[in-house]
Amino acid sequence: MQQDNVFADFKRDISYRIFRCPEGLALTATMKDVFHDIFLEIIVDAGNLRIISARVNFLKQPTDYCQQIDMAMSRLVGTIIGKGLNKKLIEIFGGGEGCGNVRTMLMGLLPLALNAKAAIGIKDETEMLEKIRKELTGTCIGYPSSY
Repeated sequence: MQQDNVFADFKRDISYRIFRCPEGLALTATMKDVFHDIFLEIIVDAGNLRIISARVNFLKQPTDYCQQIDMAMSRLVGTIIGKGLNKKLIEIFGGGEGCGNVRTMLMGLLPLALNAKAAIGIKDETEMLEKIRKELTGTCIGYPSSY
């Protein structure tokens, strides 16, 4: 069967990883598709979830202009992961100076820091899920206020 366009058989993979580092928490994301190979690294203070550093590396991109997103990434430094985060990401990465793909990656990655903070010191999965439920109550449909 002949392919009518590039998106007739399109695949995009996004992957997230969180691990401890000397500064707190390291959050990484990758996105790969036919046009992109992007790596993001965000370092967060584990105590207050303030972003300490933010960098992106384009290993493959559709244009040379994509590399200019470094300026927007630097605006993340100092941001606290919590209420208002989505609005901040749209403000920084929306429009002609932003990047929808980086914004999408960050919107999936950064909230995981809330889970990681809630789970610090917990080794049992049931205990972890209970603590996360308490920490995230009222933040989404999965954790309603009227549990």
